[in-house]
Amino acid sequence: MSENPLEPSLGSDNEVQFEGALRPRTLDDFVGQAKVREQLLLLLQAAQKQNRTPDHILLSGPPGLGKTTLAMIVAEETGQSLRITSGPAINHAGDLAAVVSSLVPGEVLFIDEIHRMARPAEEMLYLAMEDFRIDIMVGKGAGATALPLELAPFTLVGATTRSGLLPGPLRDRFGFTAHLEFYSEDELTTVLERSSRVLGLSWPTQALNEIAGRSRGTPRIANRLLRRVRDYVLVHDAEPTVASVQAALKVYDVDELGLDRLDRAVLEILITRFGGGPVGLGTLSVSVGEEAETIESVVEPFLVRQGFIQRTPRGRLATSAAYSHLGHEAPRRNDL
Repeated sequence: MSENPLEPSLGSDNEVQFEGALRPRTLDDFVGQAKVREQLLLLLQAAQKQNRTPDHILLSGPPGLGKTTLAMIVAEETGQSLRITSGPAINHAGDLAAVVSSLVPGEVLFIDEIHRMARPAEEMLYLAMEDFRIDIMVGKGAGATALPLELAPFTLVGATTRSGLLPGPLRDRFGFTAHLEFYSEDELTTVLERSSRVLGLSWPTQALNEIAGRSRGTPRIANRLLRRVRDYVLVHDAEPTVASVQAALKVYDVDELGLDRLDRAVLEILITRFGGGPVGLGTLSVSVGEEAETIESVVEPFLVRQGFIQRTPRGRLATSAAYSHLGHEAPRRNDL
């Protein structure tokens, strides 16, 4: 059996341990987002010197960039416990009241997808964040009475992938707001080097660079691809080379730019069935056989960032880069 308890062995179930182990535990270990790390460190150190709870923190940005990890780091750096919940799980004001009333002094409350909270709970959160109290309604109708309930001072860390959906009053109550950016290939290679050490792997930098280049600027995807390539190397008894990475990711339908099966399906249908567009989101989602929300929130942002799709008032339009990537000849027209 391997001496490394995180290294896979027959009959073991360590993938859950991997996921937790790959998360950095301090700001010094956190790769990328240099400006956000600097600002966050300053905020935490100032709170420590003043012997108070840190200001509430809002983290926004696409999925997989480290919002949950940063929330865990805030708790770790302040020496406090972390309470985790999510916006969709808070359907009523009573749900929020049950959570915040049980917090201990200094505890960190992390609400993922905070923009999806129910409106009554959201309004209760305003008072909890600002004055560390909530009003509990007792009775109904004209005889209803609001009883104030004092809360222990806490730090709220909210995470959202859709910051534009947050109402202004809620956004204004956060003392610090940070937007996380996509990672460069060099940053992702550094992430993969750390993950490789955690997984007990000793792989050449060139192989990790190849994975980084196909990871869509997202550490979560990079770590997932690393584990899939590790599986391929293990099963095929292969050396961890660039060729092995290419062969493994071909099995998983991830091409050299990071496009997967669904990405290419959207582009292929847009080009071959609709002449490159423009096509409405609803029509495109039905043609691909995926939910419109999946196309809009998962597929489109990457394709737009890569320059493969344009969003126009009339619908989605394939660019000449998309034609070239899929091996089609682009039509001659001004909007490409």
